[in-house]
Amino acid sequence: MSQKLSPKDIAQQIYKVVGEKQNLSQVAHCMTRLRLNILDMGLVKIEEIKKIDGVMGVVEQGGQLQIILGPGRVNKVAYEFGLLSGISIGEMDEAAARKSEISAKNATPFKLFLKKISNIFIPLIPAFIACGLVTAILNIVLKYNPGFGAGTVGGILKVAGNAVYFGLNLFVGINAAKEFGGSPALGGVMAAVITHPDLAKVMLGGKALVPGRGGIIAVLLVVAFSSWLEKKLRKIVPEVLDLFLTPLIVLLVASFVAIYALQPAGGMISDAIGNATKAAISGGGAVTGFILGGTFLPLVLTGLHQGLTPVHVELLKSTGLNVLLPILAMAGAGQVGAAIAVYVKTKSKKMKKTIITALPIGIMGVGEPLIYGVTLPLGKPFIGACIGGAFGGAAQALFKVASTSMGLSGIPLAAITNTPLLYIVGVLIAYAAGFIATFLLGFDDIIE
Repeated sequence: MSQKLSPKDIAQQIYKVVGEKQNLSQVAHCMTRLRLNILDMGLVKIEEIKKIDGVMGVVEQGGQLQIILGPGRVNKVAYEFGLLSGISIGEMDEAAARKSEISAKNATPFKLFLKKISNIFIPLIPAFIACGLVTAILNIVLKYNPGFGAGTVGGILKVAGNAVYFGLNLFVGINAAKEFGGSPALGGVMAAVITHPDLAKVMLGGKALVPGRGGIIAVLLVVAFSSWLEKKLRKIVPEVLDLFLTPLIVLLVASFVAIYALQPAGGMISDAIGNATKAAISGGGAVTGFILGGTFLPLVLTGLHQGLTPVHVELLKSTGLNVLLPILAMAGAGQVGAAIAVYVKTKSKKMKKTIITALPIGIMGVGEPLIYGVTLPLGKPFIGACIGGAFGGAAQALFKVASTSMGLSGIPLAAITNTPLLYIVGVLIAYAAGFIATFLLGFDDIIE
């Protein structure tokens, strides 16, 4: 039996087959991938990289080589790689990583828009996770001790669990301004303008304005406009006046445009999204869940899933429940079942080792290693994973499972759902369906 390679050994083997230092312009890593900016891709022996023990997959995008190593391991290998190459290793957050993947070849306006939307919300995920878990813990305690919420500790926990939603519009406004090319502080101010509680005292057309109407959809529209206006003004306002005149004009003009036009438009879009999603789930039930769960993995591969992030956030902010997330999470569960079937059938020791390494983090909701290391390269198991996701999605819709936060997937998502046990049942159904479908479909095994 071969000995497991250390992070240093993995780094050394990768370093040798990518052309060493003279073929590298930049080295970085994100949560699961070692990212190498390559000068001459012709010098890279990609097939040799795939054979290295510990490498789960390789993706080439626009001159960047992304070597999938998985959480934890990638940090250690990146450190050793930096020592070998003498190049400073940058740690990329997921938003920066996604930005770097856009090349001139595939950067269509629609894809750029989706990237911007994704980059606005990804930095907020740790806050969603933390607040969601605090709320989940508090809800468990309140089931056994209803009076706990009236005490000091219970009150603080309630505030902490709700904090991300209390400031959500401001956070989104700041991040949106960064993406749209405006000043972050002005983005936050514009979000505050349409959220301010004193709006309720202002009458328009005989009716009081509604603070926060349109939620984050309205914020995105307003900040996109204010950032556009700010960039235009920067070009024409004299430098000596720019510091105070530009933000003044932006605030005055954008505030009235927001109140009279953009916030009402955002309200209509937000209402339409919420009503359509709830109607689709409640009306179509298991059928809708089957379709959504079965098609989500292909959406992930194309990047189109990024456009759903505002929908998740808006559902949570407007109703407190997200019926969409548990359904879509079943795509990852279907992959787990498919990977287990591959493990049972494959004769490849390397593939078995890849699955054993990637399976635990797949169960925890990180699916990249299983996608690029197992199901996608083999073809038919990817279809089996989609089938597993479809059956799991149908179960989640049928059980009416909803999450109370976002940022988690896999088994951990159960902690922030309204019915944890039913969610787990849906996960097990996705595992079983993914396993059975992949086992029956079969695949061309890897020849070592």
